[in-house]
Amino acid sequence: MSLDLARTLAEPDQADLDRLDAWWRAANYLTIGQIYLQANPLLREPLAAEHIKPRLLGHWGTSPGLSFIYAHVSRLIRHTGQQAIYLAGPGHGGPALVAAGYLEGTYTEVYPKVTQNEEGMNRLFRQFSSPGGIPSHVSVTTPGSIHEGGELGYVLVHAFGSVMDNPDLLTIAVVGDGEAETGPLEGSWKGISFLNPARDGAVLPILHLNDAKISGPTVLGRKDPALVRAIFQGHGYHVIEVEGHDLPGMHHRFAAALADAYQRIQNKKAGSDEPWPMIVLRSPKGWTGPHEVDGVVVEGTWRAHQVPLSGVRDNPAHLRMLEEWLRSYRPAELFDPAGAPISLIREQAPAGELRMSASPHANGGLITRDLDMPDFRSYQIEVKSPGAERAESTRKLGELMRDIYRSSPDRFRLFCPDETNSNRLGAVFEASDRAFMEHLVPGDVSIGPDGRVMEVLSEHNCHGWLEGYTLTGRHGMFATYEAFAMVSASQTVQHGKWLQEADHLSWRAKVPSLNILLTSTAWRNDHNGFSHQGPGLIQVVLNQRGTVARVYLPPDANCLLSVADHCLRSRSYVNLIVQDKQPQLQYLTIDEAIEHCTRGASVWEWAGTDDGGTDPDIVLAGAGDIVTMETVAAAQILRERLPGFRVRVVNVVDLMTLIRPKDHPHGMGDTLFTELFTDTVDVVFAFHGYPGAIHQLVHGRPDADRFRVRGFIEQGTTTTPFDMTVRNKASRYHLVMDAINNAKRLPRGAAELKAWCESQLARHETYVVEHLEDMPEVRDWSLSS
Repeated sequence: MSLDLARTLAEPDQADLDRLDAWWRAANYLTIGQIYLQANPLLREPLAAEHIKPRLLGHWGTSPGLSFIYAHVSRLIRHTGQQAIYLAGPGHGGPALVAAGYLEGTYTEVYPKVTQNEEGMNRLFRQFSSPGGIPSHVSVTTPGSIHEGGELGYVLVHAFGSVMDNPDLLTIAVVGDGEAETGPLEGSWKGISFLNPARDGAVLPILHLNDAKISGPTVLGRKDPALVRAIFQGHGYHVIEVEGHDLPGMHHRFAAALADAYQRIQNKKAGSDEPWPMIVLRSPKGWTGPHEVDGVVVEGTWRAHQVPLSGVRDNPAHLRMLEEWLRSYRPAELFDPAGAPISLIREQAPAGELRMSASPHANGGLITRDLDMPDFRSYQIEVKSPGAERAESTRKLGELMRDIYRSSPDRFRLFCPDETNSNRLGAVFEASDRAFMEHLVPGDVSIGPDGRVMEVLSEHNCHGWLEGYTLTGRHGMFATYEAFAMVSASQTVQHGKWLQEADHLSWRAKVPSLNILLTSTAWRNDHNGFSHQGPGLIQVVLNQRGTVARVYLPPDANCLLSVADHCLRSRSYVNLIVQDKQPQLQYLTIDEAIEHCTRGASVWEWAGTDDGGTDPDIVLAGAGDIVTMETVAAAQILRERLPGFRVRVVNVVDLMTLIRPKDHPHGMGDTLFTELFTDTVDVVFAFHGYPGAIHQLVHGRPDADRFRVRGFIEQGTTTTPFDMTVRNKASRYHLVMDAINNAKRLPRGAAELKAWCESQLARHETYVVEHLEDMPEVRDWSLSS
């Protein structure tokens, strides 16, 4: 950056000050209008009670600070041509960012009815936080947003994800001091330890300390500034501080601070080893709002957090204060006679796609490039006979992702909490190291500044980085231990809600899907024990809308390859894939796997004794790798010990096929459902997750009460693999007894077989305690044994 440009950025001239001041006043005016007004948007007549909304909803306190920062960043962009997006961490700063998009003209471009005149301004005001309108936070409806902000704690992880493999992007991440108290935010400052300035973009965190949250002070707001500075210096940042409320002094000081930060970012991008910068901005909560209401100080306190004047329809004094407050911004100077922003305000905005509300990086589907996908068939496991040999299925997925790293080196990453090798995905290290910008020591393996495999021991960071990465147009996968996916489950929910709402907005382009792989599952976390045993994320995703939610339970490696290929090509879904990492039986050839995954569920004729001529005596169904093995084993026991007992075996790989078509686009039609499960025969269903999920999914199907489900019932400990199925009553012996108990026709020998199963369970209980491993006939079982 030249000295002249640096000086221009640091020392705004009068023309720039006039633009900043006018834009900021207009943004504040529009913010207050959204909170309060349903009519008389330009105050062309005295404010009256009927001009006020019946419900006053919104958050004023953080908004003037957000608008102040936005104005200055826009000025920076206008002078430098820097591509930037703006992420507002403070929860309900929605009206400020909506106002920004409106002043930049983007809002009218995407919502043509919200015109830049008096009528459009009134529509803007009426729709805010109202039925049929928009939320009060920086939601998916807000142009320029990739960060919802309604649930606090994720602004920095989204910001860091947005700039990975995005070298030209600067992401401004405003952190509220209430948000700074959350665990996810506290753990996200370390993102700079993973950014390579030569390959990635830059994040500029701005910690906005106004010393108040909804009803009291904040920790960092009250902490000694020297200690605050030390905290972030300890994280590795160069801390730039700005404080005050005087004008135009604050404009001068913040412009200088922003210029300093930008210069340091340019230095860093050019190869300097100086720290990444951050700004600590201290300004009053509710800045420029009512200083005192009814004898109580409001500005600069927690009382400014939401609606400083709450009784304006019924309190004439408050109504007069509101009018004085609105007129203090001198709206007649800011909007022309038609109600459009004056030229001084329009000049403040950068041009075209450089407007932060119009950046294609914040509508990532516009700039998404497909992955150069290798042919997943080339990674297949040869299956000569179903259920005869074992393999670690996720290793094949690791090989596929290794070659995606090679073929798409600038738009694919794996995010994993320090478990890539543990989850048998380590083949990726043949193509890329782990990303790490801290110092290295002898003995470090597959790690360094050029790495692009993202490992950090934080589910929040991994999940959030992937969200920011996909929302700005790149592809990836988050792989984690199944039980600890619940650490970040709320993020999964929030991302799903974003995608669900984006589906209603024609201007939002489809983005790469959020792909989650759960491995080290409940059924094989026998060595870690009960704390590591929990399939809850399946239930979380099932409860999301069918337009977004997808759950896959591949039973073997070839099915996993087919599912992964589909998920990595898909757009705007939450794809949950669940498969364990331990050696498991392989059932289907690659062609069979493709057909099976395309259908979502199939009859495995080779596993049962059903000839298809008449309805079977029982249907054994499985969804999930371990319970599928138990299902196939149970069918073998029935075939060998109850000749003539007709057993149909169904495997479900796409869980959503069980839902009725009217409730989910993947739901199978009535004909196929009958073909698989009949309309009358009882079904013994072995399920990877909680049994209630299957009952939820088959609701509305013919005689849904005939489904008897075995699954994880919160029984676990440090024990043997097979004992996990026994404890949860989902073992092959339990399934055989269920088949006998629920079949309408039983051949001779059923009672004896049931007694044998009970004796096997008793023998198992004694054996595992004595030998510390499973019985040989279980441990070494295969269909070929």
